[in-house]
Amino acid sequence: MVEIGKYNTLEVVKHLDFGVYLDGGDGEEILLPKRYVPQDIKDGDSVEVFIYHDNEGRIIATTDKPYATAGQFAFLECRTVSEVGAFMDMGIMKDLLIPYREQKVHMEAGRWYIIYVHVDFVSHRLVGSAKLDRYLDNVPPTYEQNEEVNLMVVDRTDIGYKVIINNTHWGLIYATEVFRPLNKGQALKGYIKEVREDEKIDVSLSPQGYQKVEGIAGEILERIRKEGGFVAVHDKSDPEIIYAMFRCSKKAFKQAIGALYKKELIRIERGEGIRLITTEE
Repeated sequence: MVEIGKYNTLEVVKHLDFGVYLDGGDGEEILLPKRYVPQDIKDGDSVEVFIYHDNEGRIIATTDKPYATAGQFAFLECRTVSEVGAFMDMGIMKDLLIPYREQKVHMEAGRWYIIYVHVDFVSHRLVGSAKLDRYLDNVPPTYEQNEEVNLMVVDRTDIGYKVIINNTHWGLIYATEVFRPLNKGQALKGYIKEVREDEKIDVSLSPQGYQKVEGIAGEILERIRKEGGFVAVHDKSDPEIIYAMFRCSKKAFKQAIGALYKKELIRIERGEGIRLITTEE
């Protein structure tokens, strides 16, 4: 059986002038319209497609990539509003319906909203909801401190930013720990700071132990982390190599890595490079 609102890898079973039919299982054939058919594809080949219902209620396939799949949150623009609800741009031919009962406020065309995308239990069609609380914090949080997670910024509050963690839980980034602009709907990486006794979750944009490192030292530390914890640059490297990677002078670089070394955040491997010191070391 195919999964509505998800990517499915299906086999081509028949070619026609207007597209190809894919094997949907249980004897069902699903149309992939001609405009989406990859060149030179043959019967028996497999293709990854997104499955949804078209405007006539028929199950159909596309190779277009939607902005979200079932079970995900997305920041979507409202295209139109009708008597049945609001229709959001999903990045595919068919817009996503947000019924009025699933809207927290009356939606307006041209405005952007954070939406949970899911398959309706009754109609089995892909729909959306702006009532986010219903789909979050439904399972106990089992995160570890400093665990890397995916975040989506939802709102600014008096004390910080409400974020969605891994499409599963609410979290909070304190405003005092944010040093760059964050926008509603922005997706970014974060780190679990603390899961409190009431199961509220505090999140940081940097691993614990790193967030107090500022200036060039902080930028160097972040670059090393993005490179997987090691860079083949050190205090004896040529100034041109240092500048190409960190956009700073060799003198500033040496001062910065000296500060990181004193904080026991890095290990300088002579003649080889710089390595982050993990919490396990």
